[in-house]
Amino acid sequence: MNPALFKPCTVGIVRVITQDQERTDAHGRLVERAFSQVRTISRCIPDQPEGVHDADTLRGAEPKVVALARQLVELGADGIIVSCADDPGVAETRAVLDVPVVGAGESMAAAAARHEGRVGVIGITPEAPPAFRRMLGARLLANLVPDGVRDTRDLNTLAGQRAAIATARRLRSEGASVIALACTGFSTIELAPMLEGAAGIPVLDPVMCETLALLRALGK
Repeated sequence: MNPALFKPCTVGIVRVITQDQERTDAHGRLVERAFSQVRTISRCIPDQPEGVHDADTLRGAEPKVVALARQLVELGADGIIVSCADDPGVAETRAVLDVPVVGAGESMAAAAARHEGRVGVIGITPEAPPAFRRMLGARLLANLVPDGVRDTRDLNTLAGQRAAIATARRLRSEGASVIALACTGFSTIELAPMLEGAAGIPVLDPVMCETLALLRALGK
């Protein structure tokens, strides 16, 4: 979709890993680079230096996401992105705010569903995020973690990148027609173009998918 089709707006981005503002703003910079008419305001939830990676951290994040989303709306956000593939607090935030709210997981699953064929997922956890399982059903081919990769920092190494490429090619050989990256940290290191070139099939970027989903919801 042509970015120029969207009108100016302010997007609030909730990051679910506690970090400094420079790193918190990373996804916002990607959005503003792709959509020059979009202004972003990014904030991270407190007291979660390891982010969301299991049931306990997911539950802990949910009320923090709701509170932070409220603050971003007060600061002028027209809509909210929860930039995490597990979509923590998305449903709860929708219940209390009158602006559109999207999560990375459901945005990517919806984008993948628009492609024909089966969907391969590359992530950093053994199971695909809930939205993928719920929205894709039998079309979900597999969720794979590249060998030796525990978090996105491992993909900044040559070995990690080779492992990711091997994983993408494996998914293609097993029948995937599209690959979804189930970790928004993969956007920060701009992994999608590398894997798409290596695998020869579309690779969906989480931050771009969540942004397009929100802009559509805003009617921009």
